[in-house]
Amino acid sequence: MAGPRPYNSPRRALTAAATRRDILDAARRLFLKRGYAQVTIADIAREAGTAVKTVYASAGGRVEILRETVHRAFTSSDERDIVTQVRGTTDAAAAIALLAHLTRLSDEEHYDSIAILYSALSVHESAEALWAEGTSAYHSALREIAAHLEHLGALKPGMTVDRCSDVLWFCFGLGAWRTLIDECGWTWDQAEEELVSVATRMLLE
Repeated sequence: MAGPRPYNSPRRALTAAATRRDILDAARRLFLKRGYAQVTIADIAREAGTAVKTVYASAGGRVEILRETVHRAFTSSDERDIVTQVRGTTDAAAAIALLAHLTRLSDEEHYDSIAILYSALSVHESAEALWAEGTSAYHSALREIAAHLEHLGALKPGMTVDRCSDVLWFCFGLGAWRTLIDECGWTWDQAEEELVSVATRMLLE
């Protein structure tokens, strides 16, 4: 005789998913408002209107919650889309302008997630690992774009692909946008225009 069938409740599963979503949303709000280092699991539980043990059971500890709240920004396929579009250009200046615009759009879309992870960098080694994991794909994409610029024959004499890649990171990496937008108070349009100008002067004949 067969044993009892396992009980699966769709309603219970939906409730658990909603609880997890509420916890992650609460954590995201608090991380943005206070910074990762100033937020405890008890804070997240209060914000979500649930118990501490429920937070651990549904979403894990702070590191797991951090990873989940920034997951989309650092595991998206934006880099591949950017490379594909930029490599479709046949003019180096146009390629740089397009790169600036596409990285600007990506950073705007993931602005909150980047800010959350950035706030955690100085206080948790897992955040550093997650940052390195996420930015490695970005570095690789910029190197491909540097190779494309070299192929177009428009780089200054002595400008290697490696050095070009470094300049592209300097101009369009996450730190560049953050510095101008957060620390200097520039608009996204102002930052995009200036970074295009800087990169063009540094790289092209």
